[in-house]
Formats: sequence, C-alpha cells, structure tokens
Amino acid sequence: MKAYVLEAVNELILKEVDKPQCKKGYAIVEVKAAGICGSDIPRIFETGTYHFPTIPGHEFSGIVREVGDEEYEELVGEPVGVFPLIPCRECDSCRAGNYEMCRSYNYLGSRCDGGFAEYVLVPIWNLLSLPEGISYEEAAMLEPVCVARHALSRLGDIAGKSICIFGPGTIGLLAAQWASVLGASKILLAGTKKQQKELAEKLGDFSFCNVREENVEEFIEKETNNLGVDIVVEGVGNNDTLSTCLKVVKPAGSVLMMGNPHGDARIEKAVFWQILRKQLKLYGTWNSSYHGALESDWTEAVEAIKTGKLKPALQITHRLSFDELHKGLKIMKERKEFYNKVMITR
Repeated sequence: MKAYVLEAVNELILKEVDKPQCKKGYAIVEVKAAGICGSDIPRIFETGTYHFPTIPGHEFSGIVREVGDEEYEELVGEPVGVFPLIPCRECDSCRAGNYEMCRSYNYLGSRCDGGFAEYVLVPIWNLLSLPEGISYEEAAMLEPVCVARHALSRLGDIAGKSICIFGPGTIGLLAAQWASVLGASKILLAGTKKQQKELAEKLGDFSFCNVREENVEEFIEKETNNLGVDIVVEGVGNNDTLSTCLKVVKPAGSVLMMGNPHGDARIEKAVFWQILRKQLKLYGTWNSSYHGALESDWTEAVEAIKTGKLKPALQITHRLSFDELHKGLKIMKERKEFYNKVMITR
C-alpha cells in the first residue's frame, strides 16, 4: 500500500509499505479522508514522532475492510470515524472511564501508524459507526469537533452566557459553533485575519474583533456593556493572550485554557491579581471523551452533524488528493495563504 512514512524529522516520504496485518480485537480501515492537524506540523518538521519510522495522521475516517474477530464481521463495509487515542484500560483514569487522561496510552499517528496511508490498523473499540448523512470529510473532522466539545463541557451549562474565543482557528471556530448549539447568549471572536471574519460569518451569528486593527478590551467592553464576558477561551497558547483573557473576563467568570502553549507561561503580577481579586475559575482541557457506542463527546458530535446543527465541513478551506499531502503540509507550515482545515481525500 502507499503511505507517508516519517523516517526522521523533516523526512516524510511517500512510499510503498506492507499493508498492516489484521489481528484479534482490531480492524483494517481503508482511509477515505484525513485532515491535517496543526500539531502535525511540528511533529513532522520539528520534533518528530515517538519513534521512527511512523505514519502520521490522527484525524481520519474510512471503511472497515477486515476484522480480526468473527463476532464483528458485520462491521466489514461500514463507514467509520476513528478515536485516535488507544487507552491502556488499566490505570486509575481508565478505570474511571476518563480515557482521555490515560497515563499510558498509545496514539494513532504519533505513537503508532496513523491515517496518512491507504490502510490503518485500528482497535475495534476505537471505531464509531457512521449513520447515513455524514460524509467522510465530516467524519475525518470528528476528532477536532470533539476536542472543541470537550473543552466547553468543562464549563458546565453555558446557556445564556456570553463567551469570547481568542484564536478562531479550526478548533476555535468549532468551539464557536458548539457555543451556538449550546445556547450561549453572545459569542465573540478575537482573531488576526479578515479571512477568519469572513469564514465566521458563514458559520453563525458571531461578533468578530481583529486584534491587529481594534482594541480588543474596548471591543469587549462595548459588546458587554462594560460588564466583561462570562467565559473566555484562550485558544492561542501565548502569554499576551492569556493576560488579555484574565483582564476581560467578568468577576467570578471562567477562563478556559485550550491553546497548546508555545513556550513557558509567565504572568505579570498585576495580571495575576486579576485571578485572585475577580475570584476567577480557570479550567484546563485535553482531548475528548469517548466510550465507544455509549454516550460521549463523539456520539454527541455525530448527532449534531447528522441533524445539521453543526457544520464542520464549512471550515474546510483546502481539499487535496492523497498524492498532494506535501502541498497541504507546505500551506500550513509556510502560512502564506489563509487556511482553516486542510483535508486530504482518496
């Protein structure tokens, strides 16, 4: 089969490799669509995976072609989404059902071979059958869709609350879509590009601030009648944005830290006081909840997409063929043109 093999940092090679062999408890999935995640860029070009060689790609969907157990034969031919985290099932977090916080997990696309290939070996438990009406592209976006849903779930009921999301990238805009589904009263976005605003206008009733052209603190004061927002989502991962989030959130409000940090975080003393004096609630978030066919972020996401409440495919800015993966990676690495989600299809 054809696969993109990362043989060393910055050495991703399209080559013929052996098709994975199916085994008990696993299935062979033929990949139909795979999204490029922002985390794939440093993984491929800067840090590498956990070992070499590795086939990257953790956002993908496809068709089950083989199963290792007779009892799962009915899955053959089924379209599926794939939860990429493979939990150990033995640690305290796993025993509590919090698989996303597993202490000893495997991971498709970084710790074992993933979706930038024609076929992938996937544990059957990690397969979520797709109902009619969900495309392979939408299914390939389930992972970031669920990361966004899981992030907002940390906040409890957000209905009737105002929210400002700093960093309207792929997950930031998905979070905005979810905030609308969940009944937020006002959804503000703070970004840096006019194309982000144009895309946001296609997705919902959001107010957008270009922080390079406007004062974001004044924008939020105006939008909230000087009260501040109930919830702020830090989706960028840098000091300046975090500091601004702590300033603009209202007293007793919530700050959700969602962006992967670019480096060490240092908060000025005056800003740190905001946490204390406002008695703020700070939340962290990681990955998403998944319980197979049982209720989770993933089943909720499938239902929201199927019913049209959530429209992740509208965020796909680039659709490329399997042979054009390097082109998609270059677009995201060089940042010379606007993108939100780059999708590879077969």
